[in-house]
Amino acid sequence: MVIFERVGLRYGLGPEVLRDVSFALPPGSLHFLTGASGAGKSSLLSLLYLARRPSRGTVQLFGRDVAGLARADFPALRRQIGVVFQDFRLLDHLSVLDNVALPLRVQGIDDAQVREHAAELLVWVGLGDHLDAFPPTLSGGQKQRVAIARAVIGRPRLLIADEPTGNVDDRIAVRLMRLFEELNRLGTTIVIATHNLQLVRESRHPELRLEAGTLARAVKGAA
Repeated sequence: MVIFERVGLRYGLGPEVLRDVSFALPPGSLHFLTGASGAGKSSLLSLLYLARRPSRGTVQLFGRDVAGLARADFPALRRQIGVVFQDFRLLDHLSVLDNVALPLRVQGIDDAQVREHAAELLVWVGLGDHLDAFPPTLSGGQKQRVAIARAVIGRPRLLIADEPTGNVDDRIAVRLMRLFEELNRLGTTIVIATHNLQLVRESRHPELRLEAGTLARAVKGAA
């Protein structure tokens, strides 16, 4: 699903923020990405969701070398990737339902079908009573669940979540983790960047730990 081979990343002429990062994620796996602030987690995630290309080394997604892709190839590849951003990135002027429906509407899918699917997803994440609410009226945990529903509505093969439990209490964090594990059981490959080491310790899923831009693999359980 994902292969990094001796990947380096620098911004402009600055020093490398990622150095010789190598790992492979099999289809249907769930991995945590951990590390102190400044270790390079956000930079690695940006490579995974194609916001950047590596400065050196090889990144392969779904069997394709990112370096060899034409700009015209990126939209189709990005549609196979769902992203849950740390700051949610919901549109405050759109209802919860319309926020979740937006990725499919952009693709021109029939609106009635889109609304039905979005409503089903919101029921699944426990927000069936908030379809017509607007993001400013929601709690942090509710916004996070809307962001998850929006990220998965296109049935991505790869889901990337950046600190999805960073703005919620422990009870909501456990509930969000159950949602990710259910998605994973349905076949989605998932990478969760987190500072919540208790969540990692209590899980059976493997951990990829970044230290100052290099990867120290800390594997636990089965991939």
